[in-house]
Amino acid sequence: MNHQTKFIKQLLIWRYKFISERNFLFFLSILIGLLSGLVSVVLKNLTFAIQNLLKKGIIFSENQLYFILPIVGLWLVFQFVKRISKEPVQHSLSNVLFALSKKDGLLSRKNIYYPLITAPLTVGFGGSVGLLGPAIASASALSSNVSRWFHVDRKTRSLLIGCAAAGAIASIFKSPIAAIIFAIEVFSLDLTFASLLPLLIASISSVLTSYFFLGDDAIFNFTVIDKFRIRDTAFYLLLGLGTGVASIYFSKIHFKISAFFGKIKSAKARLIIGGFAIGVMLYFIPPLYGEGFGYINNLMAGNHIEALGKTPFNSELNNIWVVIALLFGVTIFKAVAMTTTFAAGGTGGIIIPTLVMGSTLGNVVAKIINNLGFGFEVSESNFTLVGMAGLIAGVLHAPLTAIFLIAEITGGYQLFVPLMITVSMSFIISKNSLNYTIYNKELAEKGALLTQDKDKNVLTVMKLDNVIETDFIQLRPEMSLEDMLMKGVSKSSRNLFPVTNVREEFLGIVLLDDIRSVMFDQSLYHSTSVETFMHNPPAVIIYEQDDMQAVMKKFQTSGAWNLPVLKDDKYYGFVSKSKLLTAYRNELINFTS
Repeated sequence: MNHQTKFIKQLLIWRYKFISERNFLFFLSILIGLLSGLVSVVLKNLTFAIQNLLKKGIIFSENQLYFILPIVGLWLVFQFVKRISKEPVQHSLSNVLFALSKKDGLLSRKNIYYPLITAPLTVGFGGSVGLLGPAIASASALSSNVSRWFHVDRKTRSLLIGCAAAGAIASIFKSPIAAIIFAIEVFSLDLTFASLLPLLIASISSVLTSYFFLGDDAIFNFTVIDKFRIRDTAFYLLLGLGTGVASIYFSKIHFKISAFFGKIKSAKARLIIGGFAIGVMLYFIPPLYGEGFGYINNLMAGNHIEALGKTPFNSELNNIWVVIALLFGVTIFKAVAMTTTFAAGGTGGIIIPTLVMGSTLGNVVAKIINNLGFGFEVSESNFTLVGMAGLIAGVLHAPLTAIFLIAEITGGYQLFVPLMITVSMSFIISKNSLNYTIYNKELAEKGALLTQDKDKNVLTVMKLDNVIETDFIQLRPEMSLEDMLMKGVSKSSRNLFPVTNVREEFLGIVLLDDIRSVMFDQSLYHSTSVETFMHNPPAVIIYEQDDMQAVMKKFQTSGAWNLPVLKDDKYYGFVSKSKLLTAYRNELINFTS
């Protein structure tokens, strides 16, 4: 036993003796919060260091060749994946959610530091994605491995991963309340005192870490000046309609572009095509470069000229409708640039690109209202802020996170009413059109999505292998009744027998009730065979296809007490209703305790 393992063992023994489970959870929440804050700080500093290095003259500035930088970053990520990680790049948050539902919250140690390398290369060189997703992924992997070291159970591990996600958001945005709500809405954590307090502790410790390393600097430097006016209600409803439609567009264009690149088998070809496409978009629409926080701050400050940067249309920027058209172009192409960055092999998140798109749409709507000539005037900065919330609510299906995030980053709650108006409208439109978000659509298709529905959650985390029983004696169809009794019934404690051929292919079943009336009639011992009594089961479970929800439904519709399981078209075992319900009850207790 090495010194590290011995130390951890002694620490665990000391912990079991002197620290209660609840207090130990609070201690871990503090630790996870500090580590999440540290991960976020490292990620931001690495990215900013790359950006500053490029801005000081390696390629940038005078020649305005920044639009070729993303393909350089994507190539570096490609080389890292090919030569070092040798694992395909995955959606950050989707990977964490899948681990929670199907891997007991266990994440590889590699997931701690891989995002800290690939995300700064992607974003630092101008990839049109965000850093929040990789920060959550890295912090969650760190939390998962800390939980493993301290031998905590699955439910506590899941809560601590939620704490890591909350800590990452709290650190980046300095918004602890929104961070807690995000963990509850997106990670489907229970809103109870037992879960709320660890989330709160993690968020606070993460924010303190951010303040310690970064000081008072905030991503958004803005204070609400223009108050909400009741006569603007209709315009905020209009903004909610716009952000709802934009959310649907954002999600659908993501799925379509991803499907297009998915047909390209060569990773190198995806890199070249995607990198070239991003370069073209950046040449005409410079605000698509990188995350876009500076762009949002310029919009909120009313400086749309600086926000747009140097474009081929600079000579026309004195025309407000040209400005509106260019901003609308940012709205349309941000989702395209973001998805193309992912498809070309980049690493990043979608939350910050969503904020960029939402802020632009809000600003566009306000500018149109103010310049139509009907005498209406609304606050462009307020619409910029509320637009961000509307798109977050629509794209992530997280309305409360959207409201509190914007309220916190502006330092007050003066916009609470317009935020609620726009967010509710956007969420209703998006939710009625899209059942799933970018993060969870693939998980839902795999049957691996956790929701606020406890029944579905229990079935999602249950594993079919844990309820399959294989101690059944197999019969062959040509066996005589005597052989069936001697080699099967007399040696089995079961009243059910699977019938298979020599290739282990499933043919049917024989119940003890099927032969009860003739089993003592010796005149039939050699004249009848298993095939005489064999019949089809009421339903069959396909191992590769049926998740636990499908299994439970088959038991409900068939009324059977035992159902056979086929794996690779061959007999594999049986699932009994009694064992299934016992496992379900134990898992439900684990969820609700």
